[in-house]
Amino acid sequence: MHRFKTQILSSLSLFALLILTLSCKTDGKIDNKTSGSQDTLSINILQTADIHGQLDTHPELFWEDGEIIFKDRGGLANIKTLFEKERAKNPNTIIVDGGDLIQGSGYAALSKGSIFPEIIKNMQYDVIIPGNWEVVYGKEIMLDVMNSYDTQVVAHNMFHEETEKPLFPPYWIKEIEGIKIGFVGLNDPDVPVRQNPIFSKGIEFSGVNKEFQNTLDKLKTEKGVDVLFLVTHLGVFKQVNLANNPVAKNVDYILGNDTHERIREPIPGKFAKVTEPGAFGSFVGKLELDFVNGKLVKDTYELIDVDPEKFPAEEDLQKMIDSAKAPYKGNLETIIGYTKTPLYRYLTVENPMDNMITDAARWKTGVDIAISNGFRFGNPIVPENGKPAPITRANLWNLLPVNERLKTGKASGKQIKDWLEKEMHNAFSQQPLDRFGGWLVRFSGMKVEFDSKKPEGERIEKITVNGEPIQNDKLYSISACVRPGDPLDNLCRMTDVKNVEVMDYTIHDVVEEYLKKHSPVSPSLEQRAYCQSLGEYSFSTVPGTKYQFQLSPYI
Repeated sequence: MHRFKTQILSSLSLFALLILTLSCKTDGKIDNKTSGSQDTLSINILQTADIHGQLDTHPELFWEDGEIIFKDRGGLANIKTLFEKERAKNPNTIIVDGGDLIQGSGYAALSKGSIFPEIIKNMQYDVIIPGNWEVVYGKEIMLDVMNSYDTQVVAHNMFHEETEKPLFPPYWIKEIEGIKIGFVGLNDPDVPVRQNPIFSKGIEFSGVNKEFQNTLDKLKTEKGVDVLFLVTHLGVFKQVNLANNPVAKNVDYILGNDTHERIREPIPGKFAKVTEPGAFGSFVGKLELDFVNGKLVKDTYELIDVDPEKFPAEEDLQKMIDSAKAPYKGNLETIIGYTKTPLYRYLTVENPMDNMITDAARWKTGVDIAISNGFRFGNPIVPENGKPAPITRANLWNLLPVNERLKTGKASGKQIKDWLEKEMHNAFSQQPLDRFGGWLVRFSGMKVEFDSKKPEGERIEKITVNGEPIQNDKLYSISACVRPGDPLDNLCRMTDVKNVEVMDYTIHDVVEEYLKKHSPVSPSLEQRAYCQSLGEYSFSTVPGTKYQFQLSPYI
């Protein structure tokens, strides 16, 4: 519709254009009853999210014609080109990032985020919020990095623990030709639980409370904000729930982040519409708002692929990125192994990438069951032309962005089953507020059959360990990575583990050693965890909506 309108703009009279705009189908709070007027305005909102330290173009996973394929996407200098093109088309463009920007790559980790301020300043964002991983290097580094962006950072619910003063302003207002656009930032209050607790030491988090609602109401009633955005880092399930919560009665749009969802059409809630623009800089969300006489009469949304052929890298920024990478490049681009099959991590239940990692941990430790947390980090590693693909240390940091030591212990079959039921509820609850990330933990040495549709505590149908049915009273040896700040007897949220021992090697050490001995590896899907109703290729859904995780615009 936008392209069509642009093409005929010069040939339509202003009145005819207005009639065309007002006749379009609209939803929610959009006013489509405005009478004819010459006072028209278009404002665009561009959104990135969950870039996770990915500086350059990389392979990205798509699903087309019933199979997984890979295409090159992303790159911060490529995004800069996209931003410049969009601003050239419409100077009334506001650019937003939704957090998890400075963690997830080796270049981010080894520099502790310090390479990002100059790069992000050059990209010319308007407003940014911190995500759940911004705390990874500690409170002071987070503040130093984010305050060096020379960009407005907002977060309504993050406070200095000692003084209870806010870390950042709660909101930001931008006025364009008399239209006030407001942005309120909201980070996940569960950060101290989701991340290693030590990361967020010194920071207090609040949730969706009365103070938060008062701020939203004040922006509309006292500050005169015409269109109110929440920029949230909660995950799509909780963001849709918030869009249906009366606390958001004055909110128009929720620019969501965290779960790396590729929302190609905003999800309508009772009070607001929800977007989320994928991850790793592979996509940019574009929301076009059309106003007549100061009233919002139409919105149009598009999820734009950051295709390097369409958006070549902006030269000056690419030089800056290459210079920032230089001190770490020799170490990170070292090849540590090879894979004959694609390594990826996009499925909610099982992924080849995690099968390799947990196999390595079980091989090194000799335990019955090796466990890894479930998440959607890591760009794919893809063999080409029938040749094994090299795996570098940079890839390893993408797969495992926090390099902790391994921890082993023993737990009974009943403990393991009870823990797994809780983990399944975290991933598959039909109540959005009970969701915790959205992906099941991964493991080696154990196979689990389950039904995600059953009630809490009743989803598991069968567990085998090393080919034998699990026994409630038998002790099994397990391994997982240390989470600094957790009690010693916790392994990946499993409590009261016995005979705990912290190893003197890290998970990166283990994977490098495993690849040196076993390359080329060939990880595949083995139904280590399997639910018939989800099938082998389960991406994600949002309870109570028609949304499906569309990996490609063509499905």
